[in-house]
Amino acid sequence: MSDAQNPHNDPIGATNQILCDRMSRLRKSNKLTLDQLASISGVSRSMLSQIERGSANPTLAVTARIAQAFGISVGELVDPDWAGSQIDVVRGDDPNALFREDGECRIRTLSPLHMEKNIEFYEIRLQPGANIASAPHFAGTKELLTVSSGAAMVQSGANEHLLNAQDSALYRADVSHTITCVGDAPLTCYLVVTYE
Repeated sequence: MSDAQNPHNDPIGATNQILCDRMSRLRKSNKLTLDQLASISGVSRSMLSQIERGSANPTLAVTARIAQAFGISVGELVDPDWAGSQIDVVRGDDPNALFREDGECRIRTLSPLHMEKNIEFYEIRLQPGANIASAPHFAGTKELLTVSSGAAMVQSGANEHLLNAQDSALYRADVSHTITCVGDAPLTCYLVVTYE
């Protein structure tokens, strides 16, 4: 085999192949169409299609937009070793993991941002009297809430329960639902959201 035919001697071609395979896999695992990914990334549908087919050599700016759309770095998108990694870390000081932070509420995602979205994991901190009121999610969505410290009143539809430290509750989240910090102490809890 000549050097021109050996992919190991063509680092740019090998990187493009990793990019097209990984982009296709991430798009499908996130259940996105090419049109949806184009809308999220700002990269045209035709360019995305060409990349997936391996017939385009995207610029760094285009690659960065695609990576950002999946919530990962360019390195994670094109690094051949990343796909085999068994440990995916979400750093406690990563500002990208903060979903909301204000005087009453702090919500931090504990799930890798690029993982499949049929499950999400959050740390929630609420000040006394503060709440998170949510409209119904997709049909079949459930939430599992575990209180670490403080106390929470959980309301799902017409039902509500008081949870103290170390208590957990599983409830429907495809109806209106609310988590309220009750008592004088701040609430720290962990929330797992599952979608069917």
